Order: sequence, then structure tokens, then C-alpha cells
Amino acid sequence: MKLLRAAVCVSLFMCALFCSGVGVCAQWVAQRSGVAVRLRGVSAVSSRVAWASGDKGTYARTTDGGKTWRAGKVAGAEELDFRDVDAFDADTAYLLSIGAGALSRIYKTTDGGAHWSLQFTNPNPEAFFDAMAFWDAAHGIALSDPVKGRFHLVQTSDGGKTWRALRADGMPPALEGEAAFAASGTCITVGGRERVWFGTGGGARARIFHSSNRGRTWEVFDTPIIAGGASAGIFSVAFRSARHGVIVGGDYKQETETRLNAARTGDGGRTWQLVENSRPRGFRSGVAYVSHLRRALLVAVGPSGADYSDDDGRTWHNASGTEGFHSLSFARVSGAGWAVGEQGRTARYAGASRRRN
Repeated sequence: MKLLRAAVCVSLFMCALFCSGVGVCAQWVAQRSGVAVRLRGVSAVSSRVAWASGDKGTYARTTDGGKTWRAGKVAGAEELDFRDVDAFDADTAYLLSIGAGALSRIYKTTDGGAHWSLQFTNPNPEAFFDAMAFWDAAHGIALSDPVKGRFHLVQTSDGGKTWRALRADGMPPALEGEAAFAASGTCITVGGRERVWFGTGGGARARIFHSSNRGRTWEVFDTPIIAGGASAGIFSVAFRSARHGVIVGGDYKQETETRLNAARTGDGGRTWQLVENSRPRGFRSGVAYVSHLRRALLVAVGPSGADYSDDDGRTWHNASGTEGFHSLSFARVSGAGWAVGEQGRTARYAGASRRRN
């Protein structure tokens, strides 16, 4: 019954459409993932290739644009929760599992999932890894909640053969209760050759950390996103350039609350402008740019639905009737995109076009 619901909970003819004046008409089309577990990670590689990850050691891959998905479990990791996946082609992908101590791990495949190598097992019982991001197939960084009062990160420069901890002395102190959210694998993002940003919550203020030298040194900035509780803060970060970016979040215990849930920056994250008049309609766990378009089209998703912005995050339009997703990803070149969610829910972004009512 669960598998059936995962396949058809959003029918193959499901469309999440909006057309408001001269705006963007966008559409999601459901696909059969072949799994019934919660999916939290997704990585779009091209118009044909995408990977997804989730609970119970699960991964899934398509090489035909989502017409078919091949799912499996990583041997020896059947009880792990893979909250993030980063893929580079039909053969190469990384998986990150969450959890305290040794439950936080990173695996890699170079043969399309036929075999997975365990590259990193968290040795620190105080660490809890949330997400990872890659500049390219060889250079990546993974984020943990604070250890001894500072956020903890590890980095690879050799395709994951080795992961080294970054020095803590370049990291500003964390606030009391401050952490990152492992809701979608998108609380950390990278840009250019050396830039990296991550967002936080759980403390008195929701903050953005930024490094321009691959994590050797950091600066931190306050944001207007809702904060003050363990379930509130920034859940997803996206940048289209060194200066222009968007953050979304809210309180995951209040899925339909729209207050203080999105902000944008034009100076690399130093200052943030709260989206006030036309916000995403609820808590949002993932946001991403549709990167192949000349205009700055953004898509945000959360358990209560999806929203779209075609003006770089200034205003948002809700796709009414959309079933919720946890995460989304768009391929850098083609702009092909996928979203994933509960009980294996998987959908492909079917495009957007300007239309006048």
C-alpha cells in the first residue's frame, strides 16, 4: 500500500501551475521512484541523470530522465538515513548519512551504485553531520553541528579518498543552541572556486556563515529569518553568484506559517532583505535556482507545497494544490530538475514559461 501511494500520490498528470499576470507557469510531473521510504536528498546531473537518497540506506538513480528509477540499499548501511546526495554523472555520486558519532558517514560510488566505498566515518561522538557540497568531483566540504562551541567541517581535495577536519580557530563561536538543519541537504552551498555558505537555526538568531577560502577562515552575519526555537531558522541556502543569494526556512513544527521565512542578499550575505509582501506559503526546507535561464527563476519546496519566483526572490507565487516535497535540485547546464519527499515521492520539473492571463 505504501509503495502504491509513493507511485501515485501525485498522479502522473499532476501539475502544480500558477500564472499570475505576466509571470512564470511551472509544472511538476510525478514519477515512480520504486521506493516507499522518505527521500531527503536529490541531485540533478543532466536532463537524463539524477540521483536521490533517503532513509534505510536507500539510494535511487535514473539515467533516462526519470522514466525509470533503479533503487537500492548501500550494503552495511541499511539502517542509516542518507539526507544528502551529490552526483556528477551516471556513475559517480556521494551519499551522506546523519546521526551522532559514527552514524554520520560519507559513501561514494564510481560504478552507478553497484558498489559503494565507505570514505568517512565521523570519529567524534559530539559531531552530527548535516549536509555536504562540492565545488567539483574532487573538492567537497561537509558540515556538522558545533563541537566544543564551534561548527565543525571536514573537507576533501582528492575525490573523498581523504577527509580532513578544518581548523576550529578560523570559525566564529556558535550561539547557544545553534545548529544546522539536515532537512534537505541544502543548508550548505558553494560557489566559484573557493566560496562556501551555510545557514543556521536553533539559536537566538538565524545566521549565515561565509568563507571565501574553502573554509580556512569564516565570517558570520545575522539574518531576519525566524529564530529563537530549536525548530526554527534557515533550512536552505542558494547563491547564483558571489553576491546574489536567497535563504528560506521557518519553523518545521509550523508547516503553514509564512512569517519570516525567506530573505535575499545582493552583497554576498553580509546583509539580508526580508521578503515581506509575497512570501512562500509556509515553512520551506529547500530552495534552488533554475540555473540555465537568463532570468533569476527560483523554486522553493516544503512539506506544505511549492513556490516560484521569477524576480530573484523579491516576490513568490504559490503553486496551489502541490503535494509537499523535502528537497529539490536543478542541473547546472540543462536546468532539468527533480524534487523528492515522503514515501518515495519523486517529481520532475517540467519547465517554465512566461504567460499572460
